[in-house]
Amino acid sequence: MKTRNYLLIGLGVIIIASVFAFKPVQKSSKVQYMQVTTIESIIPGGLGRSKMLITKPDGSFTEEKMENLYSMAGINFGNVTANDKDIVNKINILTADNWELESVTVGAQSPSDGTAQGIFLTRYLFKKLVE
Repeated sequence: MKTRNYLLIGLGVIIIASVFAFKPVQKSSKVQYMQVTTIESIIPGGLGRSKMLITKPDGSFTEEKMENLYSMAGINFGNVTANDKDIVNKINILTADNWELESVTVGAQSPSDGTAQGIFLTRYLFKKLVE
């Protein structure tokens, strides 16, 4: 009888020890964010300035030139295509570096007060888990 009790106690200890031994270790992860903003000029004649601004997690930023949506003849579809290519390339580079596209926000400042000037702005928020 004593042997049986010792066997049951030993089995219980093994079960409890195995539960604690195989408990998954949770890693603490920190989230970083990066903002990519594209500002595309809607000024006839190609006189505007268009840029891609990249704000890094540390607050520093870089600027990359983009094409204006208009030229002297009106909407320049070649420029629209070039900007699309630049944006997709930037997204591909960031996602290859483990950045995840979290959200996209679009805004436009349309011509007003009799002017034909405006901007088209898109913000791409990326996040990345770091340890």
